[in-house]
Amino acid sequence: MVTDTRLEAELRDLAGSVPDPELPVLTLAELGVLRDVRLDGPGRVTVQLTPTYTGCPAIESMSADIERVLHDHGVPDVSVVTVLAPAWSTDDISAEGRRKLAEFGIAPPRAQGPDGPVPLTLSVRCPHCGSTDTELLSRFSSTACKALRRCVDCREPFDHFKEL
Repeated sequence: MVTDTRLEAELRDLAGSVPDPELPVLTLAELGVLRDVRLDGPGRVTVQLTPTYTGCPAIESMSADIERVLHDHGVPDVSVVTVLAPAWSTDDISAEGRRKLAEFGIAPPRAQGPDGPVPLTLSVRCPHCGSTDTELLSRFSSTACKALRRCVDCREPFDHFKEL
């Protein structure tokens, strides 16, 4: 097994810079689905991805995009492997990813606090005006991991990335 941590870090940055196909405002690193990038030998790399949920249809597109980016960088043999454990959680979304979601008009999932799980609350902050007076319109939105909500104050609809 070949270990070149500098090259692995560079390849991880490249793979992590791939935009999510369903939320192109986020990279795979910011979404937290990129688990590992390992140099297995000269010109041979294994990338581990964890889908946001087991049946996520975007995993194939993510894999193909990672393969393309690494091939373009001169890596001839790229293997993208789906790993289901540990399961992905919305806690895996980076702070930058949460900021980008809100800036894009999607209410980010609430982060787990220092004392444990996300507190049970029905309020979701509107990414447009900041109000917590919002209502659920549909449990599912453009993707299964988002719900459709509307702000009671500004009346704007918005997606909410559901906590998992």
